[in-house]
Amino acid sequence: MKTTKPHAAMFASPGMGHVIPVIELGKRLAGSHGFHVTIFVLEDDAASVQSQFLNSPGCDATSVDVISLPTPDISGLVDPSAFFAIKLLVMMRETIPTLRSKIAEMEYKPTALIVDLFGLDALPLGGELNMLTYIFVPSNARFLAVILYFPTLDKDMEEDHIIKKQPMVIPGCEPVRFEDTLETFLDPNDQLYREFVPYGLAFSTADGIIVNTWDDMEPKTLKSLQDPNLLGRIARVPVYPIGPLFRPVDQSKTNHPVLDWLNKQPDETVLYISFGSGGSLSAKQLTELAWGLEISQQRFVWVVRPPVDSSACSAYFSVNSIEIRDDTPGYLPEGFVSRTHERGLVVSSWVPQAEILAHQAVGGFLTHCGWNSILESVVSGVPMIAWPLFVDQKMNATLLNEELGIAIRSKILPSEGVITREEIEALVRKIMVEEEGCVMRKKVKKLKDTAVESLSCDGGVAHESFLRITEECKHSLKRVSCMERGA
Repeated sequence: MKTTKPHAAMFASPGMGHVIPVIELGKRLAGSHGFHVTIFVLEDDAASVQSQFLNSPGCDATSVDVISLPTPDISGLVDPSAFFAIKLLVMMRETIPTLRSKIAEMEYKPTALIVDLFGLDALPLGGELNMLTYIFVPSNARFLAVILYFPTLDKDMEEDHIIKKQPMVIPGCEPVRFEDTLETFLDPNDQLYREFVPYGLAFSTADGIIVNTWDDMEPKTLKSLQDPNLLGRIARVPVYPIGPLFRPVDQSKTNHPVLDWLNKQPDETVLYISFGSGGSLSAKQLTELAWGLEISQQRFVWVVRPPVDSSACSAYFSVNSIEIRDDTPGYLPEGFVSRTHERGLVVSSWVPQAEILAHQAVGGFLTHCGWNSILESVVSGVPMIAWPLFVDQKMNATLLNEELGIAIRSKILPSEGVITREEIEALVRKIMVEEEGCVMRKKVKKLKDTAVESLSCDGGVAHESFLRITEECKHSLKRVSCMERGA
């Protein structure tokens, strides 16, 4: 099939933190820049959060083609207790032969292949099938900077950071504190380290890096990534900031009991609590959080799942849908639901988070600091209580709290111990009713305005990045057409 319309094939890792931004990137390419877009996702259990989202009206992926690929059986390849990132990496790697076949069978061949962070093993398909290749970082520029820079550290610098716990100094960027270090880099003898550290060297083999951020969100890091004398000399390919990617919200088209409840609450009085699709708390921490919410006397919506004492990311591959009845479930303090029912709402399954955060009744967000959740909060002008659990979330919390001033956080990391009900009460009241919360609310609303400017067709940074990608793909499409005619 001959066409002047570029075709982007996108390969998405499982999980809401990957699927949502990939779909929004595809919708942006299709709707505003004339691409035909095919998105490959791994099949998931029908009851999973991912499946519920893909089948919900809020997904609205009608402008792109979403194709499910069978999820490979990795039981003989990965230890069941392995960190979830290893499981994702192996699942994506084992899917590449199927992806290759699907692309090769297409009548309308893709101009570009866009892979996310766990799909880097698919980059060679670009050379095989005559496609441009782009790496999409659904997280932020800081995360990208660390992934790129760490493999270049000499042994002494690495030991200073990991063993002596010195900050990791990255050219042109804020230093990374040891306590914010990605689990990936903590143990050179671990499989996670051996698998992921070499990945940082793969970025320069792509035709470009697409990152879900914008200048006012991370000015210093983006400048370094684009400066050939700083991190740009390591990236060696164009870095395109195209953020923020987020689901547009239309409250009138979304029906959900949580939104009905919020409609009855005063403006900016409700704290929304969610730890994402994969985060979980220990039984003791869940109890302390419940008591902290109760004694704070503030309104709340809490997306709760049963406790997991082994790992904060244990729920990543789990299906959680526990019915909350009038009587309180056993994993919450006895009588909690009945005592707080006039000012609180407890839910246990998928909820339309973007619509909730955009609701005028919501005035704060207690979040695990996944980048998706952060962006949805920022574009809704909602300040945050940062509660990071794993991966890039600790770095994200530091960015929100110390650099942008739009979040508060506990004095200790959740991974270091249990945050007490007294501290939780203080954090909740600080963000919802005290002056510090008002100041943060003003700051985040200003940042929201810069997000709108980034997306503007009148010189917005994200819009300009999309134009450059589009022109590169159109040029490649013409080149391939000429080659085929010559053949």
